[in-house]
Amino acid sequence: MSSFPDHSPFISPFTGDGPRVGVALSHGFTGSPHGVRAWATALAEQGYAVRIPLLPGHGTSWQELARTRWQAWHAAYDEAYRELAAECDYVFTAGLSMGGALALRVAATRPVAGTILVNPGLVIDDPRAPLAGILKFVLKSTPAIANDILKPGIDEGAYARTPVAAAHELNRMFKDTVRLLPRITAPVRVFRSTVDHVVSDTSISALRRGLTHASLELTMLENSYHVATLDHDADKIFRGSAAFIRDVLQASNERTSPRAPEGQLP
Repeated sequence: MSSFPDHSPFISPFTGDGPRVGVALSHGFTGSPHGVRAWATALAEQGYAVRIPLLPGHGTSWQELARTRWQAWHAAYDEAYRELAAECDYVFTAGLSMGGALALRVAATRPVAGTILVNPGLVIDDPRAPLAGILKFVLKSTPAIANDILKPGIDEGAYARTPVAAAHELNRMFKDTVRLLPRITAPVRVFRSTVDHVVSDTSISALRRGLTHASLELTMLENSYHVATLDHDADKIFRGSAAFIRDVLQASNERTSPRAPEGQLP
């Protein structure tokens, strides 16, 4: 893989048959579209319109991220969704890690068709997290947990430092997103690594508790760490995402198809 990660946004048009389908896809905290570009490419090859915005404060420097509020991340991702919604019949939200939280936020506030998540974050287990709002004034950054990838020689292109101020914003966004989970009604598909050194099962438990009005399907990844979209199980994610979209569209079509009168064949 190139030693120069591509941080640029990803945009692909709809090229398929049948209903126009779009996927708004989000990268993770301190990362960039590079970490999910192969996922987006695989979806685009299915004919879907795909958008990956470069979230504010990302793809530049950790110092810029330290000056960015979580609402700016949400606004950028929500704009990508709205662009797709203006031209597509169905729009799915999807994301890796923090991007999964953004996908869930939009699913709670917009009429999405479904949501696809890879190792979504909703809870920060670090005991320092509640103090980040104070620590940011005395501790500017900490070493990042980046490149949590089992496959050797892969670089996700994330920052080498994590700004404490941004971690504080992340914690605030996670808490607000958990509050919104009961509003989600569209089906959710989660790809979860059995070994993840960044996001613990606490986030998955929070997701299970919060999805009181939506179905949840969980697929375990046995051969990948946190950044599974660049790891050994990437193809499993790509194939499973396309299958989930097809299943949701089929179920929607069955619900809206007129029934034949009783006693007559359709």
